Amino acid sequence: MTRECSLLLPRVCAALADPRLPSSDDTCLEKLLDWFRELAESDPTVKLMQDNPCLTEFITSILALPEPSPSILSFTLRLAGILAASENRFQHLQQEQLLVRLFGRDGPLNSSLWEDASVRSGWVEGVHSMMHHQPALHFLCHGGGINTIFTLQGDPSLFVASAASQLLVHMLTLSVESETTKPLTTKDCDWPACARMIIKHIEDSLQSSSASDIEQSLKLLTGLFGSCRAAWTEVLWLGIVKQIKSFLMEETVRAPHALANLLLNMTWSPVFCNDEGSFWALVTSALEHFTPIEASPLAVGILRLYKCPQDVRIQALTVLLQPMDCILRAASQPLEYAGLLDESVSDPITVESLLSSKSSCAGLLCQTLAHLEELLSLVLLPVELPYPSLLRSLMTILQFCNGSVNPTSPLGSTISRILVNCFRVQRSALDVLAALSERKGCDTLIEDLFDVLLAYLESPNTSPTVLKKTFHATSKWLARLQELSCSNNQWQQTEKILKDVFLVLQKRLCSPCWEVRDSSLEFLTVLIQCLRDQDEFRQSLLSSEVPRLTESLLEDPESYVRASAVTAVGHLAFITYFAPESPVAGNLCNKEVSFTANTVAKLQEILSTDPEGFPRRAVISIFTKWLRQGCTGQLEDAEQFVSRVIQTVVHDLDWEVRLGGLELVEVFYTQTICQLGLPKCPYAPVSSAVTTSVPQDESLQIFCRAKLFSFLFQSLCDCDKPVAQRACDILLALRVTFHPISTLKDSQGAGDSPAGCGIAWLQRTLSQGSLAQNFPIDGANGVDFQDPESMMLALGTIDLEELHDELNKSSDHVEKSPQSLLQDILATVGTIKENEADCY
Repeated sequence: MTRECSLLLPRVCAALADPRLPSSDDTCLEKLLDWFRELAESDPTVKLMQDNPCLTEFITSILALPEPSPSILSFTLRLAGILAASENRFQHLQQEQLLVRLFGRDGPLNSSLWEDASVRSGWVEGVHSMMHHQPALHFLCHGGGINTIFTLQGDPSLFVASAASQLLVHMLTLSVESETTKPLTTKDCDWPACARMIIKHIEDSLQSSSASDIEQSLKLLTGLFGSCRAAWTEVLWLGIVKQIKSFLMEETVRAPHALANLLLNMTWSPVFCNDEGSFWALVTSALEHFTPIEASPLAVGILRLYKCPQDVRIQALTVLLQPMDCILRAASQPLEYAGLLDESVSDPITVESLLSSKSSCAGLLCQTLAHLEELLSLVLLPVELPYPSLLRSLMTILQFCNGSVNPTSPLGSTISRILVNCFRVQRSALDVLAALSERKGCDTLIEDLFDVLLAYLESPNTSPTVLKKTFHATSKWLARLQELSCSNNQWQQTEKILKDVFLVLQKRLCSPCWEVRDSSLEFLTVLIQCLRDQDEFRQSLLSSEVPRLTESLLEDPESYVRASAVTAVGHLAFITYFAPESPVAGNLCNKEVSFTANTVAKLQEILSTDPEGFPRRAVISIFTKWLRQGCTGQLEDAEQFVSRVIQTVVHDLDWEVRLGGLELVEVFYTQTICQLGLPKCPYAPVSSAVTTSVPQDESLQIFCRAKLFSFLFQSLCDCDKPVAQRACDILLALRVTFHPISTLKDSQGAGDSPAGCGIAWLQRTLSQGSLAQNFPIDGANGVDFQDPESMMLALGTIDLEELHDELNKSSDHVEKSPQSLLQDILATVGTIKENEADCY
């Protein structure tokens, strides 16, 4: 602790303990506790309290108040816990009788303040903080505090209840691991006293008739088995497993979700997952006795495991797929196609009744679909799913939802009525459908699949959110279709599907709903990114009205749509404007292609004049993409292109547009030095031989003519820090390229020249950062940003490292200091002189 802080701390403690003064901000109190925690952890001795007796005096003052504020009392409890975490400081506080008055029976426990959740929370956190040694453990167990924790497990505040459960887990672990000297058995006397009290509480709660008591103990066990993998946890488990098994034998399983979470946590513990017998038998029993909705989370958790008995994995898969199998069977009886399952784990009637109920049908399907998507998202799936049948089931669900299926069974008719226009199920099914595109084995169903997708794309009843997900699934399956066409030469099928997709897209681009137009443009962009190298795709796209309609949306009244149109037009240009001559172009000789230099001019106009930031950001992003892929050479000289763009961007009010301009400059700089033979890496060391080479002089002249330096130095004074930081990074890279360390000293003596005076003025201006006013333009104050010699001198003279360090300092690096925090607290409670506290 610094001297300044040690002088301020007594005043802070006195202010916080004074009930006449307003309470400090809770955020300041949290930061103060964090600071005390750091101090306490750095030195476990009593020195902190001996050097700062105001801490003990503060606690005593709070205890003396007849009714302190709940926030200050909570703060005091947590502070005492932090101090008592060290055994030495614990004994010191015990001698002062402070801990018993705070955490014992005569403390806040029996006052009206206990009704405030913040006080109960502070009590639990304080106890948890001190629970690092046996004296604290014995203090709580022998003083009756442990019974308070048992009660707080059922606290109406979920935060307090959860904290109490975590505290019991911590205490049980501490008791067993610090107080046992030999391996434990199931005999009660072998457990340490504190552990025995907690275990008895668990056993009694599990045998209780109260469902909440059972659930609390199951949550405690879940936390224990999730955090502790020691061998003694098996001894504890063997003492309660009989009671757990009895829950599964009941007609209605009590606390099924808590029980499922417990079993899942145990499957990750090597203590239990290596057991081929009784534990996995219990898991199997749970899968059988839970309802389908209760069993599904347990099933998907098991299917994520790489270490699991095969019979348990198969049973879990059966539980998960049972609703999907029921959908297939309900759609047609007798079943036209292979089902998903050969047999069921539970009675199929149970699943059928859930799907026949309006209150449970959508919930069960959405849960199942979410779990399937979770599994399909895994890079390595531990279990093989029946992908063709699963795909057919998904298609059937989507047909139920849009009313395009005519079920022949009574169950199918019921499900159809429930699911029609059910957006929740549609969205979930489309998510799984998109994920399924990356799995093999569904090739024979692709034509039927696109019939379903096109029906959704065409239907006026498809909601904008469902349409967006349909676009996503369609793009994924079109990419899959292209892969299949390349391997089996089914070009005719691909061309037909693409033609149908673009016909629908034309209509959607003209939708009166801006969300539909926007998602249509995003869909087009994704398609071009994935498929632009495929001749069939380019042929279908350029033969449609999509390019013309896309360009027209550059003038859409909605800014989001204009931004998406800019992005789509930018990607279309790779096919229509930048693409080399190809057979596709020859086949379209009689078709007017609207992408000309006028399109580029239109994008530049948007960058200059669009009143909204989103379209302008999209333009600068597209220009950077074009430059990065070497396309601007076909437009005009890249140097002139970059110069024109940055002269527009430098005046933009949107900092993200200005930042995009700097990214454009960085790409241009890297490409230029690579093309002229300079080191490819902008941070690579450069020899003195290179620094005097012709390529270096030429590239420096290019950058000066393009007005890069004016833009970069002006950006250094940008009021938005990310812009200034990026500009500084680029200038540092330029320095390494053009001005190696060996020649920096030569530049230091150039300050007496006319150019040197201008650079000195520039240095002073840059040191003001965002406060700099009237940044110099070319020629002003002797600074010529287009003169290579002046810019070489600037790179060698200006202290860019110092600017870089200043820019990368956190904006609150001063305010984060403990001294500043203490001053802020004093200012908040009104006991500090004016201007003594930091101002944010």
